Amino acid sequence: MSSKRKTEKVITEKVITESIQRALKVRAIWAYKVPGGYYGINGVPDLLCCANGRFVALEVKRPGNKPTKLQEFRIAEIRASGGVAEVVESKEEAVKIVERVLAV
Repeated sequence: MSSKRKTEKVITEKVITESIQRALKVRAIWAYKVPGGYYGINGVPDLLCCANGRFVALEVKRPGNKPTKLQEFRIAEIRASGGVAEVVESKEEAVKIVERVLAV
């Protein structure tokens, strides 16, 4: 007997982040991927961007995943400083946020 296994394609945060970076580059939006590990600061969102002179931080998550408490804290710090900080699960979500910032 042969068993058929459903192959479910799992999208990673890396794939989502790279697609966001490409979409922002096409729109001439500066975006920096924050390094993880030893060289990074814990909890800082994955992408730091500048759109129309506004600071935008994007924490990228796989669909259904939630930010950690530390990530939520960093997002709150950025917002309290007047920046835009959001959790996104897709390129479309990220572009929508940046376009909202550009419209201001």
